[in-house]
Amino acid sequence: NLRNSGRKMNRKTFDKIASTIGLLLAVILIVAGAMLQWGGNFANKNVKEQLISQKVTFPTTDSGGFKALPAADKKAMAKYAGQEMTTGDQAATFANHYIWVHMQGIAGGKVYEEVSGEYLAANAQLKATPNDAALAGKVAMLGGQRTALFMGETLRGMLLNAYAFGTLGKIAMTASYVMFVGGILFLILALLGFAHLRRAATDSVI
Repeated sequence: NLRNSGRKMNRKTFDKIASTIGLLLAVILIVAGAMLQWGGNFANKNVKEQLISQKVTFPTTDSGGFKALPAADKKAMAKYAGQEMTTGDQAATFANHYIWVHMQGIAGGKVYEEVSGEYLAANAQLKATPNDAALAGKVAMLGGQRTALFMGETLRGMLLNAYAFGTLGKIAMTASYVMFVGGILFLILALLGFAHLRRAATDSVI
């Protein structure tokens, strides 16, 4: 018991300390919320601008590229059919359910590094036997697959980076709202504390 232990605190002093701390916390949270909102808006704006500059449009549901997709990928792509890509979510859908699916058909599911290795090996053999028509055809085929996979993986990587950046932007925006709510609550509590401070008896003890 504070009274029994001899440690007394003036009620007015206690209210002043608590209210001041609450006010400081309110300011900190509101400033943090403003910074997070700025960061979120910056990320979302840049993602949109970068994607618009790529001029990527989702295929319509009656296009050959769409019809060639498996059912699950068609379902994922259908909600954006015919739309211009402007968001990170759209970028991830296009990368994972369109580009990646079509890349699987280029070289039987092999990735760029695998095909590139085969191309380099076959090209080295062709230099040793330049008159081998079958080998020359294989090199040409592997070269085409290598180029297509490189372009596909490059575009897919760019789109997934946009998705990651856009996701961070959304997280920042959500966090900013939480900060604002917390800041407003602490501000209200601080103002109530200062109001109580004006009414509190100067000599009251807790």
